[in-house]
Amino acid sequence: MRKIDTRRFVRATRSTPREINRQILLNLVREHQPISRADLARRMAIGRGMVTALVDELLDEESIYEGATVDAPRGRKPKMLYVRTRDRLVVGVDVRFSRTYLMLGDFGGTPVATESFDTLVEPTALVEALVTRIRRLLREHGAVGRCEGIGLVVPGMVDQRTGRVLNSPQLGWRDVDVRDAIAAGTGLPVFIENAPIACALAHMWLGQHGVEPTSDFAYVTVSDGVGVGVVVNGQVVRGQGNTAGEFGHIPIALDGPTCLCGSQGCLEAYTSNLATLKRYLGRDLSPAQTRDLLRSSGLTVNDVLARARAGEARAGAALDETAHFLGVGLATVINALNPAQIIVGGELTAAWDRIAPIVHAEVAKRALTLAASATPIIPEAAGVSPRLRGATALVTAPVFAAPQVA
Repeated sequence: MRKIDTRRFVRATRSTPREINRQILLNLVREHQPISRADLARRMAIGRGMVTALVDELLDEESIYEGATVDAPRGRKPKMLYVRTRDRLVVGVDVRFSRTYLMLGDFGGTPVATESFDTLVEPTALVEALVTRIRRLLREHGAVGRCEGIGLVVPGMVDQRTGRVLNSPQLGWRDVDVRDAIAAGTGLPVFIENAPIACALAHMWLGQHGVEPTSDFAYVTVSDGVGVGVVVNGQVVRGQGNTAGEFGHIPIALDGPTCLCGSQGCLEAYTSNLATLKRYLGRDLSPAQTRDLLRSSGLTVNDVLARARAGEARAGAALDETAHFLGVGLATVINALNPAQIIVGGELTAAWDRIAPIVHAEVAKRALTLAASATPIIPEAAGVSPRLRGATALVTAPVFAAPQVA
């Protein structure tokens, strides 16, 4: 599934499918809405007649709609075109180490309703809870029959061919299938993906205000775990066995703390939310102990961030140390991948004004070239739930993706 670059595209000709032009036009509407037919013709460098035919197809299938008529300097007043999003609904599910989040939203990622519950790590129990809650969510919001699919984000490696979770250290899963069971229980198509790739897809397809889009970037998630979604030439890099981007499990110290994956000294063991909490508490806990403690105490990484902002020395020291290791990790990503930009998502970005100088200093110290050290590092926008937006993108992205051409 590849994104169409609307700044550099090749139109279809007689020897290539018309579907290409149709998808280019749909993406131009999505990125530049509201937009007129005349503006589409100029951007695509094709005749008004061809644009009209393509627009009529998209209007007939209700992928786009016409809005208000606007004034024009001369000639007929154009009707502006928009992508249809608000009445096309998606359920997003974000499964995490301690809690699972659900969102009913539209095709643009705008939430309609959200809820959460303690994560049930036994797969059958989790499936039953999700099916019950999704059915109720759709029923309570009049969305039965209007939902076009479920996007399921999990902390682990996913085989896209089978939908199976190959390995999820945070959940203790290996070769587990929850996708098909949720689909059977809800009667809806389910699209499953690991968290960092889902976040990268959200950045590709739903965008971020004020950030220049690029077809080559790395999305680094720092949450209960740490991972990287790698995008090259508008396409996610998965690797031969669907395990590309697992930078969180690259060791940065061979005798470091034990990671949820069972190894020692992984980047995740130093940088994740769980690592920050353990550092703040001054305790090295097993996964089960950590989950129990978080549930009993209610302590979250957001609490640590707030205490650091209020001037608590212990919270500030824990946060600063996490920032140091995050800089080490980002330098590793830069040296290995040389992306055009890095997007960082997760709760830690709420304290970006504090941690950014530490992160950038570490990157500058470790990057191999001056150009690499200047790689833009952009925090996800405040108030955004990138994993739930990623879950939405799993359902919406295929609608806008470039068609497969033999």
